[in-house]
Amino acid sequence: MADEISAVALADTDLADTALPETFGYTLKRKLLGPPLVNEQMAEQRLSRPLALGVLSCDGISSAAYGTEEMLIEMIQVVGLAAFTLILPMTLVVLAGIALVVLSYREVVSVYTRAGGSYVVARENFGPRVAQVAAVALLIDYTVTVAVQTAAGSAAIVSAFPQMANIPVIGHHILPVISVVAVLIMCYGNLRGIREAGRLFAMPTYLFTGSVAVMIVVGLVREVLGNLHHVSAYPGPTYLIGHSTEGIISVGIIYMLLKAFANGGSSLTGIEAVSNAVGALRPPEGRNARQILITQGSIVAFLIAGISWLAHITHAIPYLAGYPTVLAQEANVVFGGAGHFMYFVVQAATALILFTGGNTSFSGFPFLASFVASDSFLPRWLTKRGHRLALSNGIIVLTIVSLVLLIATGAEVNGLIPFYAIGVFTGFAMAGFGMAKYHKRVKERGWRRRRIINVTAAVYTAIVVVIFAVVKFTEGAWVIVIIFPALVYLLIRLNREYRMESEVLAAIGDRRAAGVPPRPTNYSRRVVLIFVDDVDLATFAAIRYARGLRPTTMRAVHFVIDSAQAEKLREKWVRYGQDIPLEMIDTPDRRLTREALELVSREAQAASTQVTVVLPRRGYAPLLGRLLHDRTADKIAAVVSQVPDSAATIIPFDVESRVHLLHARQAARLAAVNESAHNGGGHGAGHNGAGPVEPGNVSPKSKEQPAAAGTGAPSAKGGPPAVSADGTTAIAALGAGRKASVEGRVKTVSIRPSENSCVFETTIADGTGSLTAMFYGRTNIPGVEPGARLRLDGKVSMRGGGPAMINPAYELLAKDE
Repeated sequence: MADEISAVALADTDLADTALPETFGYTLKRKLLGPPLVNEQMAEQRLSRPLALGVLSCDGISSAAYGTEEMLIEMIQVVGLAAFTLILPMTLVVLAGIALVVLSYREVVSVYTRAGGSYVVARENFGPRVAQVAAVALLIDYTVTVAVQTAAGSAAIVSAFPQMANIPVIGHHILPVISVVAVLIMCYGNLRGIREAGRLFAMPTYLFTGSVAVMIVVGLVREVLGNLHHVSAYPGPTYLIGHSTEGIISVGIIYMLLKAFANGGSSLTGIEAVSNAVGALRPPEGRNARQILITQGSIVAFLIAGISWLAHITHAIPYLAGYPTVLAQEANVVFGGAGHFMYFVVQAATALILFTGGNTSFSGFPFLASFVASDSFLPRWLTKRGHRLALSNGIIVLTIVSLVLLIATGAEVNGLIPFYAIGVFTGFAMAGFGMAKYHKRVKERGWRRRRIINVTAAVYTAIVVVIFAVVKFTEGAWVIVIIFPALVYLLIRLNREYRMESEVLAAIGDRRAAGVPPRPTNYSRRVVLIFVDDVDLATFAAIRYARGLRPTTMRAVHFVIDSAQAEKLREKWVRYGQDIPLEMIDTPDRRLTREALELVSREAQAASTQVTVVLPRRGYAPLLGRLLHDRTADKIAAVVSQVPDSAATIIPFDVESRVHLLHARQAARLAAVNESAHNGGGHGAGHNGAGPVEPGNVSPKSKEQPAAAGTGAPSAKGGPPAVSADGTTAIAALGAGRKASVEGRVKTVSIRPSENSCVFETTIADGTGSLTAMFYGRTNIPGVEPGARLRLDGKVSMRGGGPAMINPAYELLAKDE
């Protein structure tokens, strides 16, 4: 039934499209990304456990492809071939870190089943400002992950086909070219929606895990049989092989080991991806996330241990060009001549998982940016869902930044590593310390054991951050050391700007509807529509202007894309006593400009009718305002003005000047308090900054019991209506004067004044037509909101050329009913 509802919604859109031509931009978007998904389909975009393991674990599992090689690069330049012996104890230290991080994040997803990972943990336990440290750490991690994964994937391709380096023009830049193409493909896949991306990106995880596992097992068997030899030399320079004879406890050797350990820490990246996208999993989210974490950690540990052991046996040496990779050399020597087909299978699987490992960032970065933006620490346009319900703005930002990073570094993995681990290990440490504080505060069963795990993991990862910042400082880590605190300050500064703006717009105070002049007498027909998204001073400025137009009909309109926000708007509208009808129009595909265009076109069809749309627009600082706010009013005005006999008027409300005024008043108040304290008398003026108390969430199911429905008996005015098997009648078949039962989807909801009372009015549609239901003396019916499914029982009358029911019995239906 849910599919039928969605089909009806899309059918309604298609019917409207026949009358109003689409813009070129939307037509192109629809051809590239497919038809839009409506809000009801958001719940369907969840990942099953096998699919989530493939999508969310590809980053962590793919890091095994280059973790061993990065450790060898640092060691082989100092101790030479002794690096192939030291690689084993160094791998054990890395595996211990993997175990600690997995156990720590297992506690995270057990408690915080909402997506967000270490950011949510830090916010809940340390406050929103401290949480911005975790936010910046993860945002940097996600960005660099895309660059590292695609660069390593490009190296895997060229390792299989080294002749690509001889292609004219692009041969010397083959790694950045392949990397850029891979990033653009991942961006396109994610813009189409997470379900499509899951099917596309899950398979490489299983292919890589299986093929490398086969390589490890075959290599171990050949070692036991005594026919596994060292790798053969490849053309091209390797990293300089050192010949240090210093003791293992010398300063130079210790520094080298620390650098190797820092490089090997890249193998831990991606483990946290599950916690950052718990909301993308199917229920029960917490249990599924824990199982995925354990499975992912076990796979990563096995692969890294196996690859390091084969490097120890085969002496695979890293090359300066980045190819052939250590993994490619191991696959070549393990499978040999007869099994050379498997060499290409391993390379293909490695390239695929490394490319799609960046897809974890395309899932996690937009979710995290949306959470941070919801807390008003990032621009709010990052919270908007796009054409296919993906957080498109976050995906596009991530794509642009990662492409810049790839081009700047020439897509070299070893050149990108210095930018890498500071962010991810800072997130690990914040999550560990946050969970330790949580266990101490809550003291649930077994909290001491859990706290020890989280503290140990936090200390381990914090030490890695310090090591990485020191030993990699001159190799590029200094950039992150400088950018990191700057970004934290910027996020806090953006939040301060948002808070000041909200304080100004919410200061309704005594400037409510009291004193609003009465409506003028009727003139020639003029319809005035006030598009509102909040009840604040900017809205009242628009209302005052609209009243001055002396309209025949005036009403406020809100396009519903968030039912919770719409409910808060309705409550504010009733609370502040506006005598203007408020109409709420369902906008399931979030196309505000299209819905506004259709509404104005319908109103302007009547003869001798002038339609004026009034749009309140909050004005901010020119540069900062463009960053923090979109220009929805301008977009709607541009579209509405194209309709004949209609006009759009934008009513600006300068928030920036109010912010400056508020600063001045606060400074004056503080000066007065200080002067009073200096003089030793008087009391500081109190200020109650509390805003209106918002009600709690309303249950989606109404607890009112419907009255007895009509029987639908034949009327004297005509034969019985066409009644379906469940007793409902198609709206198109309704006739006046008879009782009937109808079912449909709520399209609009409005509140209208009626003498000394008011009317709650809703319109439902069933695909054959629409019916208006009026509930006198009501301002709200819990659960009756745009997008809901409703059954009505009552007597049908004709009003305004269409069927209507007055005070019918009603029943809320499940969306899949």
